[in-house]
Order: sequence, then structure tokens, then C-alpha cells
Amino acid sequence: MISLVCTEPYHLNYSETDEPFLSDNHTILKVKRIGICGTDLHAYQGNQPFFNYPRILGHELAAEIVETTSNDFIKGEAVSVIPYFNCGICIACKNNKPNCCEKINVFGVHIDGGFRECIAVPNDSLVHGNGLSFDELALIEPLAIGAHAINHAQIKAEEFVLVVGTGPIGLGIASFAKIAGAKVIVMDINQARLKFCMDTLQVQFIINAATDNIVETLHAITNGNMPTCVIDATGSLKAINNSFNYIAHGGKYILVGLQKENISFSHPEFHKREATLMSSRNATKSDFEHVMKCMNNKLINTSNYITHRVKFNAVKENFEAWINPANGVIKAMVEI
Repeated sequence: MISLVCTEPYHLNYSETDEPFLSDNHTILKVKRIGICGTDLHAYQGNQPFFNYPRILGHELAAEIVETTSNDFIKGEAVSVIPYFNCGICIACKNNKPNCCEKINVFGVHIDGGFRECIAVPNDSLVHGNGLSFDELALIEPLAIGAHAINHAQIKAEEFVLVVGTGPIGLGIASFAKIAGAKVIVMDINQARLKFCMDTLQVQFIINAATDNIVETLHAITNGNMPTCVIDATGSLKAINNSFNYIAHGGKYILVGLQKENISFSHPEFHKREATLMSSRNATKSDFEHVMKCMNNKLINTSNYITHRVKFNAVKENFEAWINPANGVIKAMVEI
């Protein structure tokens, strides 16, 4: 079968690879949709810290069951895939945190992913489609990242939440912060993305990160305070370090974006706030279920997110263009 392999940074090649085989507790899937994630783009550019080459990318998946050993799923059923394969025995898994398993294998990152015609996955990674379209099923995973961050931060209604970065993950975070009842502020340097947040997601408070008076702007929005929760979705070292300045006293800072280098901040400034620093990694099955419920209840309109479509055989020639902000990509969706 044909697979698309990232052989090294900035190099993708279509290759013949072996068909998957059915083993105990596994299911064979025919891949139908693959969403392009920031992780895929970072891996392509060589700045994804958990990555080795060569690697088959792709972890935002919608698929159809070809064969299964599960009694809960049937041949031909449409499914989504939870692409974080955990060990089940480490301290994180025992504490019901499989999303940060010590030995986690993320599909398309630590192990080969979904940019191929068929894949084999563990049965417990499958999620019933429940009538959702293949497009919707492929968008569950990136939206679940945002849902997990909001749940992890324990966001309360009327709380001011600053989301830094309006890529696909940041847009999901902003959406689920709104669903939680928060007063959402988004910040980015990409004016087109900010306009999308205002016009499509109807986020009330917008800040251009290039402005010189971010702190004063935040004071004006929050009535002289600062956001009680700041969430980074950029992965940019400069943005991460700068955002320590935007936390309210007693507030929280959640790192969703991932950076290779060491972060730094003023300990006295952080300490006097009695601030909380947290990371948010991946998502759990309950986050997937929350996203699906929001889709079914029309709280999330997935058609808002998909801006570019391409067939599987045209991914290689289009991939680099998706990195350029000028092309206005929010979510590129690959069809097989």
C-alpha cells in the first residue's frame, strides 16, 4: 500500500509499505480523513522535540473498520481514533492520566501514523462515530486537546481566559473556554486569524501581539486586573516567556504549546502572584466524548475550521504551502 513518509526535515516521499495485519486486541482501519496538525508541520520543519526520522505522520483520523477483534465494533463502522497509546501500568496510567503515560506512543510522532491507506490500532483507541461525518470525526482529536486544557485548568464561568496563539489548537481552546462560560481573550500576530476569531467564533476580546501596550489592554479588558488563566497555544519561546507577565495574582498559566528550549521567567514576579504553572498534554477519552457531545448539540460547527482540502496523492506538493501564514490555512483536511 502507499504511505507518505517524512524521511527528514522538509522531505516527504510516497513509498510502498506493508499492509497491516490483524493481531489480538487490534482493529484494521481504512483511513478516510487525515487532519493536518501543528505537530505534523513542526515535524516537517524539524522542530518537534519528540520526533525521529523517518516517520509516517498523521494522527487526526477518521476511518472505517475493515476487520476487528473487538465485540463492541463492527465491520464498516465509521470511527475516530484516540492516537495516544499508553502502557496501562505506569503511575500516570494508574492515576487515570493515560494522556501523559511515561511510555506513551503517539501515533504519527513516536510511532508511524495515519498517512497511509490502512492502519492497525488497539481496540481501546477506537471511538464510535455515532452518526458524525468523517470530517467531524477527524476534527475530534485536535478539538479534544483544547477541551482537555480547559478541563485541566478548571475554568469557571465569567473567568477571564487569555488564549495566546490562534492556530487550530488555540481556536479549539478558545471555543471550549467559551462553552465553559469564560470571558475569552485571544492574542496573536496574525490579523486574519484574529478576524476569524471575532467574526466566526464570536470572541469578544481581540489583541494583536505586535502592540506595545498589551498589559494596559489587558487591564482595560479585565477592569484593572489581569486574566486569571493564561493558556499558551503557540509553542513559541518568546511568546511563552512573555505570557508570564499576563497572569493575575492567584492565577494559572497553562502550557499547551510545546517548546524545545528552556523557558525562563522572573521568580519574584511569579512567586508574589502565588501563580500556578501547568502543562496540558494530549487528551483523554472523556475529552473526546465531550467534544462529540458538543458537536451533536451544535455548540461546535466543524465546517468553520476546514479551510483547505486535498486528496492523499497531492499532499506532498501542498504540504509546505500550509506552513505559510499568508495562505490562510486554519485546518487542511486530507481525503483518501
